[in-house]
Amino acid sequence: MTDKKRKNKFPRGVDLLNDPFLNKGTAFTDEERDMLGLRGLLPPRVNSEERQIVRILENFRRKSSDLEKYIFLISLQDRNRTLFYRVVMDNLREMMPIIYTPTVGLACQEYGHILRRSRGIFISARDRGRVKDVLQNWPYKNVRLIVVTDGERILGLGDLGADGMGIPVGKCALYTACAGVEPILSMPLTIDVGTNNEKVLKDPLYIGITQKRLRGEAYDGLIEEVVLAIQELYPHCLIQFEDFANINAFRLLKKYRDRVCCFNDDIQGTASAAVAGLYAAMNVTKSAFRDQKILFLGAGEAGTGIGELLVSAMRDEGLTEPEARLRCWFVDSKGLVVAGRDNLAEHKRGFAHDHAFLPDFLSAVKALKPTAIIGVCAQSGAFTKSVLEEMARINKRPIIFALSNPTSNAECTAEQAYLWTHGQAVFASGSPFDPVTVHGKTYTPSQGNNAYIFPGVGLGVIACGARHVTDEMFLVAAKTLARQVSASDISKGCIYPQLEKIRELSLLIATAVAEVAYNRGLATVKRSADLDVFIRSLMYIPEYHEYV
Repeated sequence: MTDKKRKNKFPRGVDLLNDPFLNKGTAFTDEERDMLGLRGLLPPRVNSEERQIVRILENFRRKSSDLEKYIFLISLQDRNRTLFYRVVMDNLREMMPIIYTPTVGLACQEYGHILRRSRGIFISARDRGRVKDVLQNWPYKNVRLIVVTDGERILGLGDLGADGMGIPVGKCALYTACAGVEPILSMPLTIDVGTNNEKVLKDPLYIGITQKRLRGEAYDGLIEEVVLAIQELYPHCLIQFEDFANINAFRLLKKYRDRVCCFNDDIQGTASAAVAGLYAAMNVTKSAFRDQKILFLGAGEAGTGIGELLVSAMRDEGLTEPEARLRCWFVDSKGLVVAGRDNLAEHKRGFAHDHAFLPDFLSAVKALKPTAIIGVCAQSGAFTKSVLEEMARINKRPIIFALSNPTSNAECTAEQAYLWTHGQAVFASGSPFDPVTVHGKTYTPSQGNNAYIFPGVGLGVIACGARHVTDEMFLVAAKTLARQVSASDISKGCIYPQLEKIRELSLLIATAVAEVAYNRGLATVKRSADLDVFIRSLMYIPEYHEYV
């Protein structure tokens, strides 16, 4: 290629430095600086990527709070995507709690106050009738993945409206860091239909429209327009619904799952991660699903999503559906979910059994004698000392999953789980906890993070061009993940694999998901002779582009 052609191939000068996908900062060589009009726009000394990483980590670790670390990393992502992903992927255990839970929750609460540069695409209620035009403003046209929220149920923090954009931004980053989905293929999308959070509405720095939430036909019409526009502009795109409230989450999934390629991570991804943990926990307790009675605290998206996938897992082990459902019980804000209660939401009815009503969780534990309790209620301390002591009394190895995010909403801490069960608990949480020493023994708590599941599922769906995402895919993802828990992991108290292995785990899950798509006739991409090698070849590696 001649020098003239090279010069015309890429942006030049400041335009190149302002392109986060192409910018290398001080790593541009002397030859590149001369060719691309960068001479004088950068300090004279050329830095290797390794030296840049040293500088980034030094500045990152100097920050005095996790929120400041989040702002620093997001600013790095805005100016140099390659360096951002290299730093995150090489330091995943340190970085993931910053770019996602628990810090992303605080970042969403402060989003209007920490905003440096707009991220993703915002479609507001005022854009009804021109959604396609708005989406066409996105500069990258080969979109294969969209993470979309309406901001009504951000983690366990509730309605944050447009400030919830931090969630799809974070999830798209995890798709790349954890599964190698090229960052240019993903789009964070927030549908701003207003907010019912008075504190947010009164915040002068709130970034969204200042009105109460749309409901009914106006809301449904906007969502329909968004979905149809996505299908027209990006026909091979996977849509991930994220942090929609119960009032919309279940019905939107039901409405669209057979029409477009989509899933709801709070319902299906959380379920898969939790079921994977339960599969692994069975290796600790030396039991099977047919031996379990599982009691949930919380009967929303996460809880009933886990319950439905558990039913599938139990049926896979030979139980009938009625037998499987009788092993899953729920307590919601009103008490035990039973058949005699009036006005139960549709998603709870499949778990409403014949039993005397019980008003609270402790009484349900005492009466039902569960082998496992799963917290998805976003109420800090809901697993009280009395609850955990009772679980230890009735089980040699009680399974305790406190899955609510962020950390401040966890139903109990890791220390409480181990201390109040005298070290007997098989514990997992939604947010990370540090190792705990109880009675002279150190336990490493497991984090049942959705990041173990959704990136691999998404990669598999994209790789094979699946037309739909099925519950079978999430069940096979759970089984695949559980099989990677080693004896060494279990000896430390872990029922999930080490986070550092997550890219390889995502590849295994992606391959298993693609196998399901091919076996069920859902794939649109011709099957490769070696599916694993093919999918691995698609995985993004953060390396600088050579311009000469």
